Amino acid sequence: MTTLPRPTAALSADEARRIALRAQGFLGAPDRRAGVRGVLRHLGAVQLDTISVLARSHELIPYARLGAVGRKAVEAAYWTAGSLGAPPARPHAFEYWSHAACILPIEEWPHFAFRRRAYRDRPHWSHELPDGAYDQVIKQLRAEGPLTATELGGAKKTSEWWDWSGTKVAVERALMYGEVVCVQRRGWKRVYDLAERAVPDTLLHDDLDDTECLRRLVRLAGQSLGVGTRADIADYHRLKAEQVDAVIADSGLVPVEVEGWSKPAWADPAALATPPRGRHRTTLLSPFDSLIWDRARTERIFGFTHRLEAYVPKPKRVYGYYAMPVLAGGRLVGRVDPAREAGGILVARQVTLDGPKAVPAVAEALAEAASWVNCTTVRVERVDTPELREPLVRDVTRALMTALR
Repeated sequence: MTTLPRPTAALSADEARRIALRAQGFLGAPDRRAGVRGVLRHLGAVQLDTISVLARSHELIPYARLGAVGRKAVEAAYWTAGSLGAPPARPHAFEYWSHAACILPIEEWPHFAFRRRAYRDRPHWSHELPDGAYDQVIKQLRAEGPLTATELGGAKKTSEWWDWSGTKVAVERALMYGEVVCVQRRGWKRVYDLAERAVPDTLLHDDLDDTECLRRLVRLAGQSLGVGTRADIADYHRLKAEQVDAVIADSGLVPVEVEGWSKPAWADPAALATPPRGRHRTTLLSPFDSLIWDRARTERIFGFTHRLEAYVPKPKRVYGYYAMPVLAGGRLVGRVDPAREAGGILVARQVTLDGPKAVPAVAEALAEAASWVNCTTVRVERVDTPELREPLVRDVTRALMTALR
């Protein structure tokens, strides 16, 4: 039986919640000078997803922390485009498998060597790689420069989402192996290039052994979470529990005890050094935001059960297709299922409120979001507590007038 080190500190549940909020960029003044790239470096991973309702998830992540940063500026910050037919001159990020498909700081390329090696040694794949397709993709990229899967010869054999062409299978396999990299998206399509051309020479290596890679990612996860259990830390970059156990003692994180948590926890010592203070953000959260992407952790820290219902049959949905939790005062106080209509209308199709006190915060979050996506009107449809609909509409109208001044 493994003997765990004694906790170096005891935290109340409230202290742990505030440490987590600060670590995720929701408590205290944001570093606006560092901007979107600063958010990415701070979080270590920004999840991508195809759904776009209010905006795509990777746009919502910096918005939730910085406020109404321009959506074009967000894309430019992630993907520094070079001239047509040329690779990005100074890549700041790359796309790879972390918590899911994520945008990652380019500096972390060496630390995913363990995963690239695992993919190279993987015996079974869901898509068969046709003979010669891999070499042909590498040859074409070397000759023609960065290309999308369509430009390489086609992404799909049929209209079915899963029915990849041989070219798509080959280039995705090369991406997983690390011979190809995505450092740019064009119209939501991955732009593939040879890693040897796109990744800076100082970072383009797999010299780090698995232990060093894992130690770095565990430390980064702990810093991004502030405080977390082994399962929290493992989930951040989708590591295995035994991988975390093998390195956590040497990761720089320290064991702590958290009130109400049934499992041992680990914290970033820098997060324990200064009590978390400052202004709280009031905002809508992407369901894929790293503050809440782990359902068990969200329930433990906020007492809030969150589940994305986009893939749930409509009759079985409780909160809506893309219900976005509302963060205010360091608490999750409600949900909004948004939509956008022509004519600059943001529609709150379904609103769930944690009582009357949540009305002003939800109104503020709706108004700021509407202004950000250039909507001049907010229409509130269903509210779970019907008697709160009228005060919510009134507060949204007032807040929107202020936001649009």
